[in-house]
Amino acid sequence: MAIIDTIPKDKAPDDLKTTYDDLTKTFGRVPNIFAVMAHHPGALKAFLPLYAAVMSGGTVEAKHKELAYLKTSLLNGCEY
Repeated sequence: MAIIDTIPKDKAPDDLKTTYDDLTKTFGRVPNIFAVMAHHPGALKAFLPLYAAVMSGGTVEAKHKELAYLKTSLLNGCEY
């Protein structure tokens, strides 16, 4: 299986510096999934509002949403 390296904050393109700062404020760090998505800055910037809407809205607690997508990854054989 191919491995895609993350883009660390100090190597992020200038147009992602603010995004990385916002992620650090929210999560205390830049989660790996977002640091990998940074290889395609447009995709990362488009994904973040969707992620925020899914994780913050609705009646299901965020921790249960997190468990649901982790379980889905496991069922699909995702090694991440």
